[in-house]
Amino acid sequence: MLAGTPIGNADDASPALRAAIESADIVAAEDTRRFGLLLSRLGWQRPARVVSYFDGNEAGRAAELLDELLAGATVVVVTDAGMPTVSDPGFRLVTAAITAGVPIRVVPGPSAVLVALALSGLPTDRFCFEGFLPRKGEQRRRRLTELAGEPRTMVFFEAPHRLDAFLADARTAFGDERPAAVSRELTKTYEETRRGSLAELAEWASAGVRGEITVVVAGAPVAASPVEDAVRAVLQRVADGERFASAVTAVAEELGTARKPLYEAALAARREAVDAGS
Repeated sequence: MLAGTPIGNADDASPALRAAIESADIVAAEDTRRFGLLLSRLGWQRPARVVSYFDGNEAGRAAELLDELLAGATVVVVTDAGMPTVSDPGFRLVTAAITAGVPIRVVPGPSAVLVALALSGLPTDRFCFEGFLPRKGEQRRRRLTELAGEPRTMVFFEAPHRLDAFLADARTAFGDERPAAVSRELTKTYEETRRGSLAELAEWASAGVRGEITVVVAGAPVAASPVEDAVRAVLQRVADGERFASAVTAVAEELGTARKPLYEAALAARREAVDAGS
């Protein structure tokens, strides 16, 4: 079972999380000490057995936990904050359990990705999660350059001591004026979200920022094709036998053009062509 834990405020812990933890035979925790502190703050009972499960031992520990699952034990995986497998341990155990035919359940919990996205004020209808980018500057810059044309809103995790360098590289890849937001200490007492251009946020971060960081960056603006090009595309589709209305709809979606103005412009162009040929 994968169980999402609070990302800041312990009061966000759900009754379902409590039931899962207190009924578990084994809890695999990313940091056993931090897990113990969470239980203490909440006043919950400690499970019979708690084992460490972090990046350094994930491969070997996943095999051990799978054996426990196959023997009938109830295993709950928790991380320091948020959902296991999302930039945190858990993926190897999930894939091993699926291969072995062991059922997997999830206890949903708070998500820094969704909280920061909602707070950003940027489009949420389509987004992608990039997590932590490479720590080395050259590799980070290469990845950001690859994302420069990404049209969806992008969500990143970053360490506070690397935020300044991340924003500097993002400015180079995306441009100074690309809208973005930086959220820190989500759901905690000193939660803060800063919104503005990448240049403005880089200036703010240059003095140093503390806390857990989530960065949300607007996607690349979709350049609308000139109406003339869109009209020509519609008329070509019609000449190839497609219905006029269907051609307009298809071209509008393909080229990111508003349908109504395109419909009117293409209709006028078709009438002009008919009049010229008569």
